[in-house]
Amino acid sequence: MNAPFRPQPMTRNDTGYMPGFGNGFETEALPGALPIGRNSPQRCAYGLYAEQLSGSPFTAPRATNERSWLYRIRPTVAHWGAFEKVDVGQWRTAPCVEVDTPLAPLRWDPIPLPEEKVSFLEGIHTITTAGDVGGQSGMGMHVYLITRSMQDEYFYNADAEMMFVPQQGPLRIATEFGLIDIAPGEIAVIPRGVKIRVELPGGSARGYLCENYGGAFTLPERGPIGANCLANQRDFLTPVAAYEDREVSSSLTVKWGGSLWRTEIGQSPLDVVAWHGNYAPYKYDLRRYSPVGPILFDHADPSIFTVLTSPSETPGTANIDFVIFPERWLVAENTFRPPWYHMNVMSEFMGLIEGVYDAKTGGGFEPGGFSLHNCMLPHGPDMSAFEAASAAELKPHKLEGTLAFMFETRLPQRVTRYAAEAPQCQKDYANYGHSLRKNFNPSQR
Repeated sequence: MNAPFRPQPMTRNDTGYMPGFGNGFETEALPGALPIGRNSPQRCAYGLYAEQLSGSPFTAPRATNERSWLYRIRPTVAHWGAFEKVDVGQWRTAPCVEVDTPLAPLRWDPIPLPEEKVSFLEGIHTITTAGDVGGQSGMGMHVYLITRSMQDEYFYNADAEMMFVPQQGPLRIATEFGLIDIAPGEIAVIPRGVKIRVELPGGSARGYLCENYGGAFTLPERGPIGANCLANQRDFLTPVAAYEDREVSSSLTVKWGGSLWRTEIGQSPLDVVAWHGNYAPYKYDLRRYSPVGPILFDHADPSIFTVLTSPSETPGTANIDFVIFPERWLVAENTFRPPWYHMNVMSEFMGLIEGVYDAKTGGGFEPGGFSLHNCMLPHGPDMSAFEAASAAELKPHKLEGTLAFMFETRLPQRVTRYAAEAPQCQKDYANYGHSLRKNFNPSQR
C-alpha cells in the first residue's frame, strides 16, 4: 500500500497563482520582502540575498529577454557542494545513438508502473532524442513512471526546459518560485535552472516529459486567426511566492551536459521568499484551449492545434511544436474528416491522455501509449478509421472524451535502446497500412 501523501510545508500567501503568459510578475510570501524601484539594494529585507536567474543573454531584445530576480534565504552558491556523477538510469540526452532507428512508424503500448518505490529522477525513461544538447537544439522525449515522492531531494535541469504532461495521477511540483499542482488534462513548464521537488498526492503517477534544448516555449502567432482563440494568455498560471526554511540533510541533483551530478547540502534550496520577473514556471489547463477549424470543407493543417512552440533560427520552422487534439466539433461537408495520409519534414511523437484518437480507431493506441512517425515516413489513418470516415453521414459530429497530443520537431528523432527493446513496442505496427484495400475502379467515378 502506498504511504499517505504528506506535502512538505511551504510558506506562501493564499492566492495560489497569477494569470498571464510571459507577464512581468511580482510576488512575495512575506510583506515587504520585495524591494521597491530597484533590484539589488545594499541590504535586502529580512536578511535575504538578491539573485538574478537569466533565461536569455543579457543583451537579448526586450521582447525575448527573460530574467527574474529572486530574494532568497541563501543564494544558490550556498546550496552547493562537491558534486559526483551519478547513474542516469534510463535518462538519455541527444546526441544519442544506441541503436539504429527503424525506417518505419513505431508505436508502443502503455508502460506499466513499477512495483518498487521509484522517484521522479529514477522514473524517467527516454524514448527518443533529437538534435544536440550542446548546440541548444532539439529535444528529448520521455515517459515518467513514479511511485514515491522526492523526500529532501531536489533537482534542476541545466540542459533543458521541461514540459510535464500527466496521463495518470496528479503531481505536485514544488519549485523555488512556488507550488504547482497538475493533473491529467493539464501541463506544467519548468524553465531550465529552476529547482524543483516532485511529489505524489495520489501515490503514483505516469505521464510524458519533453526536454526542450532550444528556444523557450512561447505562444504561436495566430496570423489571420486574429486576436483570440487557441491558447489565450490569461489561462496560463504562474505560482505565487512560497518558500521553505528547513535545515535538514538534503541532496541536490543537477542535469548538465547529459549527465546527472549530485551533492549533499544541509537545507532546502526552495528558499525564495519573494521574486519578480518574467522567467518562471507555469501551468495550463488544456481544456481551456479554444480550437479553430474548417466550417465548410477540407481539413486544415494540424498546426491550427498548436498550444506552444519553441522557435528555431528559421522563421516558421519550429524546434518543437506542442500540438493537442482535444474535444471539438467536426462539421466540414464533402470532406474526409480524420487526418489525411501524408509525409512531411517534421518528425512526430504522439501520446494519448484519454479516449480514442480519431485517426487510429482500430485498437492498439491506448491512453498512456505513444507513437513515433519520423520525418518523411508515411503515416495516416488505419483501416477502421478510413472506412468509417469514408462512409459516415456528414452531419455535425462532436468528438468527445478524447485528448491526444503531439510533439513535433524539424529534426529526426532517434529511439533509445530502452524504447527499441521494450516489450511494449508493437512489432507489427509498421504494417498497419497493408490492411488498406485496393478500391480503384477505372470504370466508376
